[in-house]
Amino acid sequence: MTLHALPEGILTMLRSVEEALGDIDDAWQRQPARLSKQVRLEQALIELIESLWEDGQRLPAHRHICQRLGLARSTLAGVMENLQSRGLLVTQHGRGSWTQRSVTATEHATTPEAGLSQRARALLHTAAVSPVQSGAFVPGIPDIARFPMRRWRALYATLTVPHNALLLSYSSGGYGPLKRAIADFLRRWRGIECALEQIIITDGTHHGLELCALALADHGDRVVMDSPCYWGARNVFQAAGLAISRCRWQPGVGYRDLPKAAHAPRLLYLTGARHYPLSVYMPVEDKRALVERLAPEVIIEDDYEFFDRRHRDLLFSPDNGRCLLAGSFSKLMFPGLRLGYLVVPRTLSGAINRVRSEVFREGRMLDQAVLAQFMADGDLDRWCRRINRDYLQRQQTLHDLLVDLPGVVDVSPPAGTITLCVMLAEQIDDVRLSRYLLNQYRLVVRPLSLVCSDDDPRRGLVLGVGMVEGETLERLGRQLAEGIRRFVERP
Repeated sequence: MTLHALPEGILTMLRSVEEALGDIDDAWQRQPARLSKQVRLEQALIELIESLWEDGQRLPAHRHICQRLGLARSTLAGVMENLQSRGLLVTQHGRGSWTQRSVTATEHATTPEAGLSQRARALLHTAAVSPVQSGAFVPGIPDIARFPMRRWRALYATLTVPHNALLLSYSSGGYGPLKRAIADFLRRWRGIECALEQIIITDGTHHGLELCALALADHGDRVVMDSPCYWGARNVFQAAGLAISRCRWQPGVGYRDLPKAAHAPRLLYLTGARHYPLSVYMPVEDKRALVERLAPEVIIEDDYEFFDRRHRDLLFSPDNGRCLLAGSFSKLMFPGLRLGYLVVPRTLSGAINRVRSEVFREGRMLDQAVLAQFMADGDLDRWCRRINRDYLQRQQTLHDLLVDLPGVVDVSPPAGTITLCVMLAEQIDDVRLSRYLLNQYRLVVRPLSLVCSDDDPRRGLVLGVGMVEGETLERLGRQLAEGIRRFVERP
């Protein structure tokens, strides 16, 4: 790839090498200082390539980057190699390096959408996943920089020994010690007493919901969700071919505009004691009223926003034959873990476990064994107590910076979770605001309106606090406040 191969007119939009060096420095400073230098630089460059720089942007000379950031050449070389392998950069010896995101975009653009299934086309039409999955306020990402990875690696080393070779094989029904650890965990933190056979190990919440849709509903069956809803669950149900209805829920008011239907829905999906994405307490009485009104055949409660153990207001009961509870360790620990659980009725546990084995197979035994030991030794409890306190302080800091801004109606009260929701006046275009914050300040937030039903006019921003803390949080929080104020006050 050369500069002459770029689309006509794009050269006028490229930034100078000096400007690009400044961009790199700014993005580097935004990354958590606890990360290794290589990770900080790689995340900074990915952020710039995906959200700021045009295709074909030339990078500064390697020596200039190293001098500006105080890096060793070997550190930069490792980053460049990784980005080239991902197709984000192209390098010509003696000439330099350029971004090449347009190559991938062109390939995708020429793929005929007609070749996709109707489910895939519908899913892409409502796609809400951001291509940028790192940054100060990306929702849904816990504090991976402070997670006790040294302890986690030590457990791997302990369990990866010759006499544990069976951990490298398929499993049948999940790793028994992990089920016991999950049962104890739910007893301590949620006041739930369930039998081990009711627990099904999954590859995260999305996999658990997919298993529910496959085992408990048929194509075209109706599932009722909140408005606003958790977009990940919506996408899973949509991909499974279910018909989605929405019920508007509002704090202090309850459910409004309940759907009218001739028959009860097959599935009702609810988030846990903390509503997601509004990140506010959700009274169990509101859920009971909705269940009485709709009389769903199956109720799935997703304990998405895990927080302090003193709050156990879940509708789920392990003795209710139509209730299931979904949970994941990805939001508690780190996203790449991809392990979660379903708690299902006793009468369904055997059948759902067999469906899981027939369709998805079972494995990840080594990961399950490490997680089981991590939980049995009390490491997860200690981590949850510690990080919940930290999240509470971060939420409070951000809350105080944003709550009195023009155009801000409310900010969700701090509660020790990784999410904060900023409610905006309904005349504010939250989609445009999120783009403005990305383009002008390199801040990644999620607009609330994209997960509201057509008759729900609410606008807002969903923020994560897992990736930033301390002075960096103060600085970026002020930038966020400045960006919202400027957007709202401009003509």
